Amino acid sequence: MVMIRGINFQGNLDNDMGLEFYDLSHPWGLGQPCWPYFEDVKIERLHTMAKSGVLTQRITTVMHSGTHIDAPAHVVEGTPFMDEVPLPHFFGTGVVVSIPKGKWEVITGDDLEKATPEIREGDIVVVNTGWHHHYGDNRMYYAYSPGFYKDAGEWFADKKVKMIGTDTQALDHPLGTAIGPHGPGWPHGLLPDVNREYERETGRKVIEDFPEWEPCHQAILKHGICGIENIGGELDKVTGKRVTFAAFPWRWTQGDGCIVRLVAILDPSGKYRFETGN
Repeated sequence: MVMIRGINFQGNLDNDMGLEFYDLSHPWGLGQPCWPYFEDVKIERLHTMAKSGVLTQRITTVMHSGTHIDAPAHVVEGTPFMDEVPLPHFFGTGVVVSIPKGKWEVITGDDLEKATPEIREGDIVVVNTGWHHHYGDNRMYYAYSPGFYKDAGEWFADKKVKMIGTDTQALDHPLGTAIGPHGPGWPHGLLPDVNREYERETGRKVIEDFPEWEPCHQAILKHGICGIENIGGELDKVTGKRVTFAAFPWRWTQGDGCIVRLVAILDPSGKYRFETGN
């Protein structure tokens, strides 16, 4: 039994519903790891217990912080904002697949095709590359991670999955984001030394191997397939399993994304049911 500040976390696995809940989100708070060009998260206590007898806090943050979901409108004009995505997109069955990858490796459509359990049409798909173990304020996690690129994005779209997630820094390979010479990172990338390192190690320029800016984002989001970035927490405990997912964002008008608490749910007895409304 795990007790923290009076909370029984064993209740995630042992409760009256007979369900097992696994938190696939990274902890979030002060000192939050941030993507290379985002401002630091600020948390202020407007009231404290000693001062006011109540605790009230104010948070200043971008929504693309920690474990979060991208709305289609984040990168594709004329597509749904966060509050316009139908609620069923954030809940349903799916799989957590293991596709181990190392520094700068690309997750391909072939990797996804061979993954187990089999990825089916309509699934929520979470990919465990192992990179969540590097999560933190460090270059290893943000600059050297593996990731999806155009091939994987098109595979997801063709498969007609419901939603995808990754335990890496973005829905695209870091060198296919502004970390490379793309978009706001043009012409040298937000981390020029990382781009030079890639050229030294491979003998090729980043733009030769990653010519498009965020093509996985584009491929999935234009088809209404939302994506969750920076997955972690208890991810390893449900890897290789078919589970039920829940990850509801705020009802934020014209929101481009949202911090979420992604949860994987198992029903070992198979006896739990939803109410019929009667």
